[in-house]
Amino acid sequence: MRLAAESLSLVGLFASSFLSATLLPGNSELVLLAVLHQTPALKWTALVVATIGNALGGMTSYAIGRFFPKPREGCAVTWLKRYGPAALLLSWAPIVGDALCVASGWLRQDALAAAAFIAVGKFARYWVLAEGFAWWRS
Repeated sequence: MRLAAESLSLVGLFASSFLSATLLPGNSELVLLAVLHQTPALKWTALVVATIGNALGGMTSYAIGRFFPKPREGCAVTWLKRYGPAALLLSWAPIVGDALCVASGWLRQDALAAAAFIAVGKFARYWVLAEGFAWWRS
């Protein structure tokens, strides 16, 4: 029974993480903290699940950007032109993160590089959150 509950919580975390990284509203951080509160032993599994879900959501925004014509100049486009896919390390940031992912698709940046930088940025955010939560709990 416990394994089923843990599996369901990870499925919920994945879904929340995925949706939070698209243009849809969501709050995967709260779901991650709830999972960590209920089962601290799942820390690394939860971090991986949240990162994969959030990175796939970011790549969904990237793919959506590929369907639109070239963008007008704006903050996200300027950053991506200046720093390339490395700017996607900030894809975790509220509001601007979604815009960066979409703009990266618009600009037809390398998908593998985009996926790597998105995943690293998203993992770093979740890791900091999990470590802060663990410190707070102790």
